Amino acid sequence: MKVAIIGSGTMGSGIAQVAATAGCQVQLYDTKREALDKAKQALENILNRLIEKGRIDETEKNRIQSNISYEENLKSLAKADLTIEAIIENLEIKQKVFKELESYQSKEAIIASNTSSLSIASIASALEYPERCIGVHFFNPAPLMPLVEIVPAVQTSQEVFDKVFSTIQDWKKVPVKAQDTPGFIVNRVARPFYGEALRIYEERFAGVPEGEAGFATIDWAMKEFGSFKMGPFQLMDFIGNDVNYTVTEIVFKAFYYDPRYKPSFTQKRFEEAGYLGRKSGKGFYNYDGNAQKAAPVKDREMGQKIFDRVLVMLINEAADALFLSIASAKDIDLAMTKGVNYPKGLLKWANEKGITWCVEQMDHLYDIYREDRYRCSPLLRKMAKEGGRF
Repeated sequence: MKVAIIGSGTMGSGIAQVAATAGCQVQLYDTKREALDKAKQALENILNRLIEKGRIDETEKNRIQSNISYEENLKSLAKADLTIEAIIENLEIKQKVFKELESYQSKEAIIASNTSSLSIASIASALEYPERCIGVHFFNPAPLMPLVEIVPAVQTSQEVFDKVFSTIQDWKKVPVKAQDTPGFIVNRVARPFYGEALRIYEERFAGVPEGEAGFATIDWAMKEFGSFKMGPFQLMDFIGNDVNYTVTEIVFKAFYYDPRYKPSFTQKRFEEAGYLGRKSGKGFYNYDGNAQKAAPVKDREMGQKIFDRVLVMLINEAADALFLSIASAKDIDLAMTKGVNYPKGLLKWANEKGITWCVEQMDHLYDIYREDRYRCSPLLRKMAKEGGRF
């Protein structure tokens, strides 16, 4: 298969590496030669590290590299069977690129977007043959993260979906099918991991002289009681506050300002201040080598309450995604374990905690706040009444 990747940034380069490793002939396109040179050198460094670790040998390195060519002319992608776009999250720019690309390619060529939050139907609408368009959302870093969300638009043909799903399996990835709704599975279901943690911080810790201690306490609670590898503030700093805030804002607007996805002023102010996380040297935490790390308040009763509150909000979101047929129960749990490394699937977690417990926790939060943000999923309420399990 001939594969083209548009955009040679971290994500585009990573997808190119995945496809090339699977034996595809890959064209990596960018408008700037220096960006392509940087991507080529980055791949060289990655493959050398894999050799050092004994994962591949020199022959395999040369095979992967020989499968990738670097292109500056969009027209050179004319013969690609599958093109995956991985550029800026801007609908107009994506539509413009897709429209030009289509003028060079055959009607049978598949054009896909790696968007994490934009409507695939909107992107496809720019094409003369929109049935060829589909969402293929990898997770960063693409060579390491197994999950890929496959997102057919209302225009996408079944043939295109089947071919892309099979291709991603051939690339040794774990594909899941998601509806073309804001955030798909992962970026929708995961919002409370960040949003509710920020809300708890604002209620309990904002303005406290210890500053970072609030972030550290919430992160400690999620790792201590839930076995999460990273707490929400650590993860937001790792992703980048600008990136995480933008996704939250896009999902909030796309859901017609549903309060469940309301962005946080705390995160907005950090983003405005340039406190973007690891990449800027300061985010919720200070990454200056000389900075003193804040210690969490290891109050186990408080920690358990923090964990339970964030967990039940995540479970409620996962249950609602199933209720609204965003994806199957199996794919929702796969998405959260394989896409963001959750220690277990949220629906499985709901079974372990008890569906009745989930409903009681959500109703307790609603009774306190009287906000639609804390409405219980109808599916959870129905299952509690009937004694059901996921």
